[in-house]
Amino acid sequence: MHVHELNPKKTLWTLILFLLVIVVGFITMKRPLLNYEISLQQTTKILKDTSNNCFYPYQLADVLNHKNKNVVLIDLRNKYAYGLGHIPGAKSIPAFDLTHKENVDLLKGYKKNGVSVVLYADNQLAADGAWLFFRQVGFCNVRFLLGGYNYYKAHKDNLEQTKSDDSYLKGIARFDYARMASSKAVTSASQKQKKPVVFHRRKKVAVAAGGC
Repeated sequence: MHVHELNPKKTLWTLILFLLVIVVGFITMKRPLLNYEISLQQTTKILKDTSNNCFYPYQLADVLNHKNKNVVLIDLRNKYAYGLGHIPGAKSIPAFDLTHKENVDLLKGYKKNGVSVVLYADNQLAADGAWLFFRQVGFCNVRFLLGGYNYYKAHKDNLEQTKSDDSYLKGIARFDYARMASSKAVTSASQKQKKPVVFHRRKKVAVAAGGC
């Protein structure tokens, strides 16, 4: 026998209470801080539009010389990396903290005032994800620095001359695979003789005299 057959009033009040909890939950539920505002087709179109996405290294010269005050640089690396070295004037907001409310409000303020926000990390790839996300949620003023901090660090003394240089598109190799794959390297590695493995047999233990 079911409970509602024994006490229908109790079952009715239980259902009403359950519905009230659901309604209160919907009313008090927090609205998301950010919402996607563009479609997949619009995202694909943005990826092809380099003019409004990229910030070239040579453009940093005007920012650092205070000729262009309409640009804010944001360093997405962790605080330790930022402390070791960063682009002068850049704000330190690690990528994981960029979506916190205070930082989102900061970015909204830059957008409202028409300020361009340039994101950078050690390399361009590390900043692409944060840039694309904020473009998808409506921040059309966000760009990424081509080459990242590594390229800036290597060319900080001649930024204006990098206008005719496109090596930042190639990136900086962590390993010299060409040298590692060369015949010379392979030959030298193959010439190293491995030490022979010596097996030591255990000595037989003498069997005690007597038996069953």
